Amino acid sequence: MTRLRLQPVMHGMAGILFLFNVIGIYKMADPNWLIAALFVIMGLASIFFPFVMKNIRKFGEANSLMRMLQAFTLMSGCLYFLSHLQPIVGFTMLLAGLGMAYIGYAEFKILQPSFIEMDTTGITLPGIFSNRRTGWNEMKNVILRNDLLTLDYKNNKILQLEVLDEISPLKTAEMNAFFEQRIQS
Repeated sequence: MTRLRLQPVMHGMAGILFLFNVIGIYKMADPNWLIAALFVIMGLASIFFPFVMKNIRKFGEANSLMRMLQAFTLMSGCLYFLSHLQPIVGFTMLLAGLGMAYIGYAEFKILQPSFIEMDTTGITLPGIFSNRRTGWNEMKNVILRNDLLTLDYKNNKILQLEVLDEISPLKTAEMNAFFEQRIQS
């Protein structure tokens, strides 16, 4: 949950965007009230979703569903505005819909459990689109201490990751010995 602190703000901004689109539809010569109602419903749902998301048991699934609905509604709005000869608004909606789809995918990947794989050839770190493989020869030091895994690269980059699994002191000592042995090889 700490990785998604701005998520309620982003849902609120999407809701405000939907409500602004209602104003754009209302000011048209021949407004489509069905599309306006869809934007009002999605706007209010997006604004109030952050207030109820902490009470939802399957938070990741609910968040992904809300992002898909937001992206679909923005894409539908794109088609609506393009059909009413407003290309600037239509293409802006298209970009916002694509952005919302990307945000939804990134949040989906962030909420998935992630695992670091360490073997005799290197370390594999999970990413949003693909995993990143780092060889032991690129590492200056790797240490696990107090539920914090520290990866110190030779190019002066440091990456610290919180370990959520309970690891016994004996297992921690074994892992640190393995890391030291692989770095010295």
